[in-house]
Amino acid sequence: MSTVVLLAITGLGLGALYFLVASGLSLTYGLLRVLNFAHGAFLTIGAYAAWLVVLRLGGASAGAFGLALVAALASGAAIGAAVETVLIRPLYRRHIEQVLVTVGLGLAIAALTQGIFGADPRPVPVPSWMRGVTTVLGASVPNTRPLLIAVGLFTLAALTAFLRFTRWGLIVRAGVENREMVRALGIDVQRAFTLVFAVGGMAASLGGALSGAYFGTVDPERGTVMLIYAFIVVVIGGLGSIAGSAAAAALVGLIQQFTNYYGSVWWGFPAAGDLAVVLLLAAVLLIRPQGLARGAG
Repeated sequence: MSTVVLLAITGLGLGALYFLVASGLSLTYGLLRVLNFAHGAFLTIGAYAAWLVVLRLGGASAGAFGLALVAALASGAAIGAAVETVLIRPLYRRHIEQVLVTVGLGLAIAALTQGIFGADPRPVPVPSWMRGVTTVLGASVPNTRPLLIAVGLFTLAALTAFLRFTRWGLIVRAGVENREMVRALGIDVQRAFTLVFAVGGMAASLGGALSGAYFGTVDPERGTVMLIYAFIVVVIGGLGSIAGSAAAAALVGLIQQFTNYYGSVWWGFPAAGDLAVVLLLAAVLLIRPQGLARGAG
């Protein structure tokens, strides 16, 4: 029983991490129809920004980790806004060029990060309470797992509220439907689109900072690996659906954790979870190609 509880909570924590990355992809595609293949680079930038702040502040205190998260959010917002302004804005109706530019940017940032910090994983100092465990139904659960779940739920609520109840969210949704009409009303819809990229960058960078606490290290390839799973989550959840991505992320995280564990124990196949996720993606594409949900929101 304790093993099942530990795997379930760990799987949900991993799913929350996937959701933080996938939510930005879902936003930019669902609202702007932009597939940003540089999105994993936002996660890498956030991870290293948080790591640098913790090191500069000299330790793993709660205050240092909190400032590290703020630095990650700020770096994600800045890089997201810069990418939209400089690279995406001239290419909104040129989808092939979008893919080429964002793939190139992602590869360049990964190479630059590796050139500056090296290819080896770097340990991430975290506060003592995050290194501890909490007993849940007999299972010793690392405190980072419930933290990730809480952050994922908060992010889901915040993004949903942003889209449905804020002025900027309404402007974005109206601008997607009829950009010229919104402009005729004197509203700068382009600023709203830049805001969407900034918000997506913040979510990915927050995921990068928290991935350091989850895995215990940062490395230049983290964003590339997480981006693959984020795309899987977005496709399974339904392109453009925030709620669908959240449900898919939880499902993927649980399947991956349970299958990896029992695949290793029963069959000596520790990578069974990765195969199971790919098979799930194939089944969804064959049976329900629109995903679990459809549309933005």
